[in-house]
Amino acid sequence: MVRRENLIAAHARVVRNGGAPGVDGMTVDELMPHCRQHWARIRADLLNGTYIPQPVRRVDIPKPDGKGTRTLGIPTVLDRFLQQALLQVLSPICDPTFSDASFGFRPKRSTHQAVRCARAHIAAGYRWVVDLDLEKFFDRVNHDVLMTRVARRVKDKRVLRLIRRYLQAGMMDGGLMSPRTEGTPQGGPLSPLLSNILLDEWDRELEQRGHRFVRYADDCNIYVRSKAAGERVMASLERWLLTRLRLRVNRNKSAVARPWTRKFLGYSVTWERAARLRVAPAAVQRLKTKLRRLLCAGRGRRLADLVVDLNLVTRGWGVYFRLAEVKASFEEVDQWLRRKLRCIVWRQWKRPRTRYRELRRHGLDEARARQSAWNGRGPWWNAGASHMQAALPPAVLRRIGLLSLLDEHLRLTRAP
Repeated sequence: MVRRENLIAAHARVVRNGGAPGVDGMTVDELMPHCRQHWARIRADLLNGTYIPQPVRRVDIPKPDGKGTRTLGIPTVLDRFLQQALLQVLSPICDPTFSDASFGFRPKRSTHQAVRCARAHIAAGYRWVVDLDLEKFFDRVNHDVLMTRVARRVKDKRVLRLIRRYLQAGMMDGGLMSPRTEGTPQGGPLSPLLSNILLDEWDRELEQRGHRFVRYADDCNIYVRSKAAGERVMASLERWLLTRLRLRVNRNKSAVARPWTRKFLGYSVTWERAARLRVAPAAVQRLKTKLRRLLCAGRGRRLADLVVDLNLVTRGWGVYFRLAEVKASFEEVDQWLRRKLRCIVWRQWKRPRTRYRELRRHGLDEARARQSAWNGRGPWWNAGASHMQAALPPAVLRRIGLLSLLDEHLRLTRAP
């Protein structure tokens, strides 16, 4: 862990990732000067097994679906650096032993590989899914159970002691520190590997039972041929997880259902025998929620400047969902976004006289422009009406710079 070349790689990774300071306020730019001054003492503490991590800083962020918050524990920059150095040593030892059906937080594995694997199971005739959601997984991990699994792979007691101290480091919130007796908070480089070490036993149990499954972090889908089989699997695994790993299944979010009624990593499938990938409706709603924030903040800005910010979001979303074989979601978002932009323009024109002048300038005849400008309807209705579609057709918005998700999707799917 403390070899020079490993530490240099860990420092480069921490600086590249950036991130907020921890409880001590140290930034990534201050890490190297701090290490130059104090490294001899830190190294001695690590080798002697006496290093004590600092508490993590509590940060609550909204969940992607907008329901509730997720708690992150932000370690200090120094502790992120040491965790990264430890991760770089442990990962090559542990990762090759993990299941082929596990895709989360692993090198050379991705969400797209997990989605393709799930589709392959459905195409093979396993058209019922046991969608298991672990209740507050990262907050409820039992330290003793986890350390038992880690100790099977790591024999150096100093490393085991250091990992346990990272797990038990207190959480600082508003100047008050609370001790931690369970959980491995998201925010540190080591947490994803520790979660995979713990859940690898679950993977092995599923393989031993002969199940077809895909797991990405704590999100696991098991594919079966009938609803009755799925309900048996659900009940059996719920007991096994509680007994062996001390983990509870969230019954409200878990279900035995058809795959096309559920989502996995933002994707869903169609109901046909040859199931095709599509964007899950919840993922479309999350995108719209994110875009609404930009649109509300952009009402007083130039349309071209607002479009630049919108494109940054939609381009990344389109790249992630490039595996989707159903284009309806891309068309829906394109139409919705164009209407929202026309709504902003209608608001910016404000007065009927200005609207009349702008509609004329955009090519509408006098009678139609006059009738439209004084129609008394609201901005959203006018944004969807034919006069605004004629004044600001897709071609005009494209010239301003607006990215078409459908065009971008077609381009990505045609790329070699």
